[in-house]
Amino acid sequence: MYGANYSVVSEFVFLGLSSSWEIQLLIFCQSCLFYVFSIMGNLLIVATVTSDPYLHSPMYFLLANLSIIDLIFCSIAAPKIICDIFRKRKVISFWGCIAQIFFSHAVGGTEMVLLIAMAFDRYVAICKPLHYLTIMRPRICILILVVAWTIGLIHSLAQLAFVVNLPFCGPNVIDSFYCDIPRLIKLDCTDTYKLEFMVTANSGFISVGAFFLLILSYIFIMATLQKHSSGGSSKAVSTLSAHIIVVVLFFGPLIFFYMWPSSSTHLDKFLAVFDAVATPFLNPVIYTLRNKEMKVAMRRVFSKLTGFRKNQ
Repeated sequence: MYGANYSVVSEFVFLGLSSSWEIQLLIFCQSCLFYVFSIMGNLLIVATVTSDPYLHSPMYFLLANLSIIDLIFCSIAAPKIICDIFRKRKVISFWGCIAQIFFSHAVGGTEMVLLIAMAFDRYVAICKPLHYLTIMRPRICILILVVAWTIGLIHSLAQLAFVVNLPFCGPNVIDSFYCDIPRLIKLDCTDTYKLEFMVTANSGFISVGAFFLLILSYIFIMATLQKHSSGGSSKAVSTLSAHIIVVVLFFGPLIFFYMWPSSSTHLDKFLAVFDAVATPFLNPVIYTLRNKEMKVAMRRVFSKLTGFRKNQ
């Protein structure tokens, strides 16, 4: 698209989050804690769903795959954020930056589709309970997973097509702590107005559309649940509320980043840290604290592990 002689930038320099040593120390401690607990919490959900036969259902199959996605997502930027906090010069190579963009958009696009699939799962379970096992049979669940990853990879490749051949010919400082397209295209040597609009349309409008679709879907499911309230309605409401919280946490920062890409404020950086480090930690916390079946299953897993150790 552009002449190869323009792309002379081989690395990018991050400005980071703050120059204050006290704030850096606080961010370091919080990031380390969130990252460790994200790994442990999501691994615990995957292990619990896999090992407990009572959780071998479509809803928990999708939940376990959401945890796998969160495991991957929290490992894309968080380790480098932690390693870079106390470095004076925070650097990433050109292709390292491209790799961060590719994996973050691939995983983010997959998670977006998976959240829609989880909403559909709850719709079928509540609105068409007699057909639930027929519609959400194992083959369909696997197909949903394959489609989610396919859409995520296609979305990510489409995003990379915008930036991989841009002429970066001088400025290489990114006012952030990880690579993403809105920040990267500001370093392009040409007029990026049209490109910024295309990126906003590709990620921003898709995020807004998917968010409102999910919220409207959950409102409809809640209304249906109220009409046909029964003994199990409180359990269903608790499950739905957990789903809604996760949807808001996932889409909130995305909509802010891509609908207002020109902003460079402390709020922008806070939301970026929250999205990269805190959200993968909060998802397992929300699903376990608001799900009685998951808490009981985790106790069974722990009791099996302690019993196995005693037998040894």
